[in-house]
Amino acid sequence: MNFALPLHTGLVIASPFIGSFLGVLAWRLPEGRSPFFTRSRCPNCDCVLGGRDLIPLVSYAIQRGKCRYCQSAIDAFHPAMEVAALLVAGAADWAVHMAPDRLDLTHLMIQGCLFGWWLLLLAAIDLRSTTLPDYLTLPLLGVGLAFAAQHGRAEFHLHSLAALLGWAAFGGVALLYRKLRARDGLGGGDAKLLAAGGGWLGPFILPEIVFMGAVVTLAGAWLTRKASLSAQMRIPFGPGLAFALWGGWLLEIIGQSYG
Repeated sequence: MNFALPLHTGLVIASPFIGSFLGVLAWRLPEGRSPFFTRSRCPNCDCVLGGRDLIPLVSYAIQRGKCRYCQSAIDAFHPAMEVAALLVAGAADWAVHMAPDRLDLTHLMIQGCLFGWWLLLLAAIDLRSTTLPDYLTLPLLGVGLAFAAQHGRAEFHLHSLAALLGWAAFGGVALLYRKLRARDGLGGGDAKLLAAGGGWLGPFILPEIVFMGAVVTLAGAWLTRKASLSAQMRIPFGPGLAFALWGGWLLEIIGQSYG
């Protein structure tokens, strides 16, 4: 407990820097570019960005959202990722401090930030490229099951069953939609993301997760497109599902205070 507060505070302080790195990953990975060993550059003038140009949130505010060298607008995606990562850490800290003292709060904080930031990365990639890559969804499932295994064999089996049910449910819906409409509806990445959510959260909350994910997805599509939705419109489901999964984790942690 003596180390909980410094660790929690450190994760919150570090979160904008984590968000900045996640933004780089979300920007480069769908394009097949390495996020490592290459300097950040302005996409308009190609100038190499220095350290003072890359301070999360601060540089964007000081430069008023413009490149220091060519004065072109900086994509708001980058500060949005930094703010989102900060919100994830802040929400995890709040939820963990609502949890009963019998739990390992430091472990929960690390687990919550890891889950939330991983979901944030997946949501950002799906928004940019309408893909949820296996090299991110499958390890997320594995980590969730590893955490479940720490609570005993029964918990591991329960979460494994939840992962299987999540994948089978979405996979079945996707297959049925393809047969009826002769085109893809839900993607395979969505099924694997729900399976990962089952690995982290267990089976009992999955129906609510799916419902909330659908509501968030439709609301987001309506707000951003400012037009009537159609059956032919391609809408990424990953961001809404990721938001619902993160909310499910927060509710599970807070709910243990009243259980």
